[in-house]
Formats: sequence, structure tokens, C-alpha cells
Amino acid sequence: MDTLSIPNFSDIIDAAARIKPYANRTPVLTSRSLSSMTGVELFFKCENFQRAGAFKFRGACNAVFSLPQEEAEKGVATHSSGNHGQSLALAAKLRGIPAHIVMPENSPKVKVAAVKGYGAEITFCEPNQKAREQTLDKVVKQTGASFIHPYDHEFVIAGQGTAALELLEEIPDLDVILTPVGGGGLMSGTSIAARHLKPGISVIGTEPEKANDAWLSLQKGERQFPDTTQTVADGLRTTLSERTFRIISEHVDSIATVSEESIIRAMRLIWERMNIIIEPSCAVPFAAVHDKKIDINGKKAGIILTGGNVDLDRLPWQQ
Repeated sequence: MDTLSIPNFSDIIDAAARIKPYANRTPVLTSRSLSSMTGVELFFKCENFQRAGAFKFRGACNAVFSLPQEEAEKGVATHSSGNHGQSLALAAKLRGIPAHIVMPENSPKVKVAAVKGYGAEITFCEPNQKAREQTLDKVVKQTGASFIHPYDHEFVIAGQGTAALELLEEIPDLDVILTPVGGGGLMSGTSIAARHLKPGISVIGTEPEKANDAWLSLQKGERQFPDTTQTVADGLRTTLSERTFRIISEHVDSIATVSEESIIRAMRLIWERMNIIIEPSCAVPFAAVHDKKIDINGKKAGIILTGGNVDLDRLPWQQ
């Protein structure tokens, strides 16, 4: 596969058919309270109800079931602090192949337990990018497993785009669609799907101020790498790849950033008003709407709630 191969809308349609037997078609929920509070008619695509608890299952499942049988039999491998690792482990279990997951030593216990529960083999490493990559390289060489990158992967991006496909099938007259941005896999897939289905829709990414590489990258016209990304939104601490940067540069209108306090407030509001569990990363788009970081008053906005795998012993408003 070309390292910068870019999926198109037909790849997302193929992914939807491929994962249909395995992935949940998640509900789209509304909240009169949150819509009234913001002046925006909000539609939440609830990927916290997806298998493995996050949208990541879509991309992992598409990638795993796209592998030729001879490659698949050797297994799959990745590095992940949580949701992608869980999702790849589950997808591998469903296909009946081995999964090898490299996880930082400080990964949330709930996510480590889930990866183990799906039968994957975990190799722990120091909590930094270099250690993750070096450890994974050793695992791949030892096992012959196929590396499924958490976001810089054509089939992963196409799989993530199926969430927006479903959302726009259900609510076709959205004016705006928003997602969080970490490595950019979800944002990339969402933007490709949304631009095809409704060319005039506004596609907006959202990031923590403390992990704002996508915002900086679009401002500068080239990828930027902040020194630190110490945000409560742990799923958004990664940086864009060259592939996701290219897609986002072409298809995304803007990136809005929000403070740590806003993320925590938004997360708690969704818990309280919608009675659903979401991760801090999920709350970033709603925080941007709540704080009027984007001008969409009176419009219909879709927000992809990315996951609900939370360590209940470490809720951010209790720290």
C-alpha cells in the first residue's frame, strides 16, 4: 500500500459493508437541554455505544477483515494507550487471529483489562512515542504480524468514515459536523464522507488548547509538533500524520480549540443532561459549541461522541 494512499468515498461504502456483520449501528441522540443551552440543534452520534466502547472499532474491524488470509493468519499488532488496542484485539478475536498490543505502562486500567479480556497479548513499554515504536518493531519482527496503525492507515480511515456516513443517512440536513482531532483518522474519514454526501456542509475539527497540533498545522501550512500534549483528553494527545494532515487540509473548514476547564465542564454536562458515559476526548466538540468557539447559532450540528471507556476511579472533576 502506498504510504500516502488516500481513501475515497467508495472505500467508505466498502468499509460499511465489510464491518456491518460486526459493528453496531450506533444511535443518534438529542438533548433539548443542551440544544437550548447552546442555541444549536445538536445531534450526537453515540460511538460510546460501539463495540469495544469507541469509534475505533470501525477502523480496526475494516483493517482486520481487509487482510488477505495468509497475512491475517500471522496476526495483527499495534501500539495503543487504549481504544485502538481494545478495538484491534476484538476485531482479531472475531476473525480468529492473534493480536499483539504494545501499551504504555501508564495506560488506564480499564483499557488494559479490556485488551486482555479480548485475548490479545500485551507488551508494556515506557510511556513515550519512541518506546512505543521501538517495542512494536520488535514484536512485529518476532511474530510477522501486520502493523495496523491507530490512524495513519487507509483502511482505518475508511472505517472511521462510516460513523459520519450513518449520521448523515439518519440526519441528512445537518449544517455542520464536528469531531475531535487526535491523530486525525476520524476527522479524515468524517470529512471525506461528509464532503461527498453534502458538499456544502461545514466540517469542523476540535482540539484541546494543550494538544493543538492540528490547529497549528493548518495555520502554518505544514505539520507542527508541540513539545507537550498534557491534556485531560488522553485520546487526543497524538499528532497528525502526513496522510491525515493532507486530508484535513483539503476537506476541513477549521479547527477550534478549547481549554481543559471547558472539556471537563462539557463532559460533566453530557453525563448529567444525557445520562450517558463519555470520555474527556468526546467532550471537546461540545465544549467548542458551548463556548461559542464557532459561529453556528441556530444551525443543525452533528457531533460524533467518540467513546465511553472511562476509569471511574479517576473522573476529571474529582481530581
